[in-house]
Amino acid sequence: MEATRVDQWLWAIRLYKTRSAANEACRGGHVRINGTSAKPASPVKPGDRVEATIRGDLRDVEVVQLIAKRVGAPLATQCYVDHSPPPSERPPRRLFPRDPGAGRPTKRDRRLTDRLRGPRP
Repeated sequence: MEATRVDQWLWAIRLYKTRSAANEACRGGHVRINGTSAKPASPVKPGDRVEATIRGDLRDVEVVQLIAKRVGAPLATQCYVDHSPPPSERPPRRLFPRDPGAGRPTKRDRRLTDRLRGPRP
């Protein structure tokens, strides 16, 4: 195996939870191979540097071994060398604007909570 698709490799080494998430990250311009923007089908080979922005944090990994199928975490970490900077310090996000035990939410509280959670399925 000379080369593997970048979306498949990012999913296989467990940087993204699903292959479709890796695919969307590539399409959205969040993945770069050796400094150039990568499409989902762009090939990676040993020695390449892959930069991926995941939830606002930059992950910079060097390809050591190619894999196309998802493997266990201990095996996945052997397939790359991590050159990432330390993760950014973010204050803990408060999920709900209300204090616990404050009673039944008002209509305004419910709207604020729904706005934080996003649209319902």
